[in-house]
Amino acid sequence: MAEGWNPILAAVEGPTGTWRMVDPAGDEYGTVEIRRVMNGADVRYRAMYRGEILGWSTTLRLACEQIHRAYLRAHGPGGGAIADWGRRPVAR
Repeated sequence: MAEGWNPILAAVEGPTGTWRMVDPAGDEYGTVEIRRVMNGADVRYRAMYRGEILGWSTTLRLACEQIHRAYLRAHGPGGGAIADWGRRPVAR
């Protein structure tokens, strides 16, 4: 990722305790919700992408990163590049 940039910068807070991950077009692509656990002694962040729970994080920053990685994976094919890298096909 770019130097000095973190996915948390794509997070828009609101309503209270919820952050919406917003793409450059203004569309929401994920949410983070804060939760108190262990009788209120600890805080965890629930990371959700397209309605699916990705996991739980100990920091808001990590939860945002989990969602952003899922967002990036959704924009390309799984696996290596589909290119010939300048090789010519073998004539048969």
